[in-house]
Amino acid sequence: MKTKDKILTKALELFNEKGYNNITTRHIATALNISAGNLHYHFRHSEDIIKILFSELILKMDVLLADLQKVDNKTLEDLYKFTFSTYEIFYSFRFIFMNFFDILKNNPTIESQYESINISRKDEFRDIFEGFQKDNIFKNDIPDFILGSLTTQIFIIADNWLIHNSLSFKLNKDEAVKHYALIQMNLFYPLLTEEQQKLYELKYVSEI
Repeated sequence: MKTKDKILTKALELFNEKGYNNITTRHIATALNISAGNLHYHFRHSEDIIKILFSELILKMDVLLADLQKVDNKTLEDLYKFTFSTYEIFYSFRFIFMNFFDILKNNPTIESQYESINISRKDEFRDIFEGFQKDNIFKNDIPDFILGSLTTQIFIIADNWLIHNSLSFKLNKDEAVKHYALIQMNLFYPLLTEEQQKLYELKYVSEI
């Protein structure tokens, strides 16, 4: 592994473990047993590391969305796998969401990127929802304002579940990912066809 990649990997580990506000480039260099000068050759500031880690998070989500969009004849299980995988990815970058406000405040580039994502994701999710309607997973008579607000509801839950878990349930990774993925899945239940609602009740309700 190249030094730059080692720095990013160790930084993600330390940020997740200690928190965004408690880790400096010096901490990262010490953990890697390299000089601060060596680290600064690759990254001048910790914020430069944050930018790349945030971009990696977005890239992983781009791939996940693209894979779901490519699926022909989508199923309820496809929706669950996508949701579960999203929460796994978010957990692996959990420091971002635990310190979201400070990160956005200190990184105008990330703030701008996040605002752009909020806009583009609405179109991407709308296409996905329409695909589930075409495949008779979602009802066809869902009011437009419901579909229009669904992406915002998803963002609210997905961006804040890690903080909620740390304050309320304190579940470990596996328990938390499963629990909150199912919480988000509940958003979709009223939109499902009658047949899919019965399937949902059999496969998912008992697990919450």
